[in-house]
Amino acid sequence: MIDVVYVTGNANKAKYFTRMTKMDIPHMSFDVDEIQSTSISEIVEHKARQAYILAKRPVIVEDTKLSFRVLGALPGPLIKWFFQELGEEGLCRLLDSYNDRTAFAGAAIAYFDGVNLKIFERELEGTIAKVPSKNNTGFGWNTIFIPKGANNTLADMSESEFEKYYAKIKPFDEVIEF
Repeated sequence: MIDVVYVTGNANKAKYFTRMTKMDIPHMSFDVDEIQSTSISEIVEHKARQAYILAKRPVIVEDTKLSFRVLGALPGPLIKWFFQELGEEGLCRLLDSYNDRTAFAGAAIAYFDGVNLKIFERELEGTIAKVPSKNNTGFGWNTIFIPKGANNTLADMSESEFEKYYAKIKPFDEVIEF
């Protein structure tokens, strides 16, 4: 096994990464600069290079995005700031004047060992709910995203159903194979 560390400030992300990959990779929490870009691969590359300097060993980092078709690449990887400013309700209201509530939830995971950079990306089509779920057990925008083929938001799903869709959003299989 490569001497790698998963770097995130979000303990839930680390827990799910271990659970979904079945790889026992240690977790470290560092504050890294998060550049502002609509390119998720650009963001994780920057995070990986910075995390490598801090960890002094190979790292894995990730980031997520949620894009609304009618808004192009937005909010995309900037979803964290849209969410903080508008909240779940405000994100739903952004689409009220449009007939199209199509959204794309995605993630990028990067590995960097100081020389080799590998980025894995994946996204899943779905829709934005008209109103947020009342179930607050989900992470962030999970209360408003309904994956294509599902009837509920990610936050309203059973644990097994959630993990099925979570694995379609995040490129865990590609990381495991790598």
